[in-house]
Amino acid sequence: MTSQHQLIMRSGPTPGAAFMLEGDQITIGRDPANAITINDAEISRRHARLTYQGGKYILEDLGSTNGTFVNGQRLAGPRVLKPGEVVSFGEQIVLVFESTSFDAGATVVSPRATAVPSISRPVAPPPPPPADYAGSVPASPVTSTEIVERRTINPLAIAIGLGAVLFLCMCGLFFWWVDATFRWCVFFPFLSGCP
Repeated sequence: MTSQHQLIMRSGPTPGAAFMLEGDQITIGRDPANAITINDAEISRRHARLTYQGGKYILEDLGSTNGTFVNGQRLAGPRVLKPGEVVSFGEQIVLVFESTSFDAGATVVSPRATAVPSISRPVAPPPPPPADYAGSVPASPVTSTEIVERRTINPLAIAIGLGAVLFLCMCGLFFWWVDATFRWCVFFPFLSGCP
């Protein structure tokens, strides 16, 4: 009798996706080097690890930023997963741990042949994630040319700003000179106290 384990994504970038758990150590994270890669902003590069021991998978957090949760409780240490438990990474990524047992040597019973031959249909892959998924992480970093294109500088705005600063400085210097040389009555004869 052998057992097969999987994680089924309930919510996240690919709802309905099934991740078959094979191997003694499985890392989960955003980095493509992980056995299970989930491209989402809430997932750390190396978020969690599953270790297979004694026929069971043990889940542990690898110091992720947004945390790893089982049934809503944040992991503080390793935990043995049981079928049906809900595993969450951050707030948006929710998966269900499932286990199926089957006997590899058992005889498979097939239905009796009918008059109409059955047509085998290919299994459709899970639907692609929505294009505007809020937690998506860009596939590649922003290039320096894109940054330059976003930060175009308007020379007219700079010229107007410098002109305004220069005008205010000139006005300040003029009034300082008038006050320093006592020429208020020369330039402003309408002031009170001027002869």
